[in-house]
Amino acid sequence: MNPVNRTSRALSSALVLTALLATAACGGNTEAASGGSSSRVTLTIGDQAKNLQTLLNASGALKGTSYDVKWAEFEGAAPLFQAVQAGAADTSYAADLPTLQALSGGVPVKAVGALHNDGTHTGIVVRDDSSVKSVKDLKGKKVVVSSAKGSIAEYLLAHALQQAGLSYGDVKVQYLLPTDAQAAFTSGKIEAWATFGVYKSVAEQQGGRLLVNGADGRVSGYGFIGASEKALADQGKKAAVSDYLRRLDKALAWSREHPDDYAKAIQRNTGASPEIAKTLVSQANSELEPVSPQVVQAVQKVGDTMHGIGVLTPNPTVADHVDTSLVKE
Repeated sequence: MNPVNRTSRALSSALVLTALLATAACGGNTEAASGGSSSRVTLTIGDQAKNLQTLLNASGALKGTSYDVKWAEFEGAAPLFQAVQAGAADTSYAADLPTLQALSGGVPVKAVGALHNDGTHTGIVVRDDSSVKSVKDLKGKKVVVSSAKGSIAEYLLAHALQQAGLSYGDVKVQYLLPTDAQAAFTSGKIEAWATFGVYKSVAEQQGGRLLVNGADGRVSGYGFIGASEKALADQGKKAAVSDYLRRLDKALAWSREHPDDYAKAIQRNTGASPEIAKTLVSQANSELEPVSPQVVQAVQKVGDTMHGIGVLTPNPTVADHVDTSLVKE
């Protein structure tokens, strides 16, 4: 097996997280998971590609919780929100558009904390030998979007096309889960791919060329930690969610102060190369913020844009799906 295929297979094995709920006890608090006292609260934290679990475990931020933690790990936002809707996850973790898509579909979740980054973790990549040299060259081309309709990658594509004077109908969109798209891109079956996170970094490392990323306002840069309405209605779980948010903020602070340790943790947990791990650290969320009016306004603009091209229907009013009581200025 050549080195590229071996790397791709290793990364795919590390990153393939099935759409079935997979939970594992964390932080040494396994009482509820092992049949101990039923009075102890168990908080099931929704995650994507082990992003939060890697950060929180590496920082040690979940040590000593008064509640048990389980992880609901998924490859993308769509199955994560399905788990929230089914009551199989108490919290969510997703960028702005996937959260809007979930709200549009009636998922009973509230945005309780905001995360922000510079947008460079999203990107449209093309094969290095592609004739596509600019966004305008995508006209008439098939563009694969990960992971499902309404992903942050799709907003980048829509906004970039708009900035280039093209309409969304000028490209042929196909939706693929990231690991499937990664395999197809590496093998040369995909020419243009709108993606995010580790998948974007791997694509660039394995024969990809970045066409455009989400910097300079092409994406809002905002994401949300959400909590299910059911969890928020339960006082014990609401208290656990509030504590989890405080610990997450501390973990983010740790990641800023210990970038090398964080990069090593990403390598261990995802199989990423040292270069990719360092890139992911540089593109990571900076801190946990309140869901302020400024955040709401920025994300509503995303919703309005996607509603205008027929991707988001109905268009939710972001302010109606926010709980500002857990994260304060």
